[in-house]
Amino acid sequence: MSLAPERQRATRSDGEQSRQRLLYAGLRLFATQGFAKTSTREIAEAAGTNVAAISYYFGDKAGLYRAVFLEPIDAPAQDMSILFDPACKLRDALACMLGGFIEPLKHDETARLCIKLHCREMLEPTGLWEEEIANGIKPMHAALVALLCRQFGLEQADDEVHRLAVSICGLGVHLFVSRDVIEAIAPQLSATPEAVDLWAERLVMYAQALIDAETRRRKNAPSPLAARKTAKGQKKENT
Repeated sequence: MSLAPERQRATRSDGEQSRQRLLYAGLRLFATQGFAKTSTREIAEAAGTNVAAISYYFGDKAGLYRAVFLEPIDAPAQDMSILFDPACKLRDALACMLGGFIEPLKHDETARLCIKLHCREMLEPTGLWEEEIANGIKPMHAALVALLCRQFGLEQADDEVHRLAVSICGLGVHLFVSRDVIEAIAPQLSATPEAVDLWAERLVMYAQALIDAETRRRKNAPSPLAARKTAKGQKKENT
């Protein structure tokens, strides 16, 4: 099933609270029941408004689902433009990117519902997860890969650069997706906004450590010519 793009509707300044209530109600119901099993009437009742408000602000149920899935609800969208600036410093870029994973953790219940909604979207796809990969995740990955290429002095990324980029992002993804596991093991690590901020600092440090390890690996790795000579020598020994 594919969702049609959201219709553009003017939002009245005095109706922003109604729109937000619809977003919260939609998030909770879509995450719990899925898109197909959630009715506009249920959402309207949970939001304390009427069905017409869904049409006014979002066009239809599909438009509301799109907004719930793609819009930041409890916090403004993280400005990631620094990642696409060739002059940005490595640490600043890492702090920006990993901070994007960390900030939602300060909004506990919303973060849990967003995780649940994303998992449900993967199991019951509407097309929005593929859209987010194409329009959000892939450009971010490409920006990080370009940054790492500059760090290593490469004109073109190799598989190790892509592997490193995935691993760095994995630091943030794991923290976000495994929230319940972390709370069961060490709940104090995310119990307060200050603790969440400390995660952001530590993830940047861990990411830098991964980059430093790859830098050492590249420095100590044999040159392509030496590797070919070694391979030829081993081949002769085996014949």
